[in-house]
Amino acid sequence: MSEDSIFTRIMNGEIPSDKVYEDDDCICIKDIAPKAPVHLLLIPRKPIPRLVDATAEDQALLGKLMVKAGEIANEHGVGDAFRLIVNNGEQAGQTVFHLHLHILGGKLFSESQLGF
Repeated sequence: MSEDSIFTRIMNGEIPSDKVYEDDDCICIKDIAPKAPVHLLLIPRKPIPRLVDATAEDQALLGKLMVKAGEIANEHGVGDAFRLIVNNGEQAGQTVFHLHLHILGGKLFSESQLGF
């Protein structure tokens, strides 16, 4: 049996977090090492390790996460300009293998920050 991710442990109340939203399908917390003035993590309760591991069964959940990301960005004052990032795999920068969306805003992002 695999060990629970840090996000599962946060959702189970084992690790404290600064939650900004939660419902039956997902939670949103402030990132503990923010890369922008607004840096939130939107995490599905279902432990999907990577985006590539999602199946057709997850389509409604993934759609909800996209809509919810926009709503949360609006609520945090960055709805007109924010970056949404999903890292898929270690070589892409994923460090926690529980799918999550980074919502970043409140600063000007340049193309050079993307690395291409």
